[in-house]
Amino acid sequence: MPQPVHIFAAACPAPHLPDRDPPVHDMPDDELIAEMRRLNGTPDEILQNDELMGLLIPLMRADAAIHETYVHAEEEPLDVPITAIGGLSDPKAQREDMEAWRLHTRADFSVRMVQGDHFFIHSAQAMVLRDLAQDLHGVLRRVREPQRT
Repeated sequence: MPQPVHIFAAACPAPHLPDRDPPVHDMPDDELIAEMRRLNGTPDEILQNDELMGLLIPLMRADAAIHETYVHAEEEPLDVPITAIGGLSDPKAQREDMEAWRLHTRADFSVRMVQGDHFFIHSAQAMVLRDLAQDLHGVLRRVREPQRT
């Protein structure tokens, strides 16, 4: 199977780390909504709309179940660069969680911590998109180099 050319991990602890939070995928609805509110990624207008939450809660449970039931299998580090990006105020993916991605590559590794919480893409959107565009230009240069020689 072909390898990726670069991995970007955002607001997600390295895969070998145990989840330090209790599982949310099987919480009662009111507790799941409280957790969504704590993570600050869903506007109150949505959290208070029963019809929208009826659609959103099953999606949130499925997403959480994938993450919470994943069992890491120890493998050799990848030969793929990894960039880990986290929010300085994220309770679910702290700096050391993002730094731990370093163990999963033999190639270049960088970690960036930006202002914001678990949904830093909202509070630091311009900076994250600028940095991501710059990174992707570098990836394209790397990928195209062998074709020119």
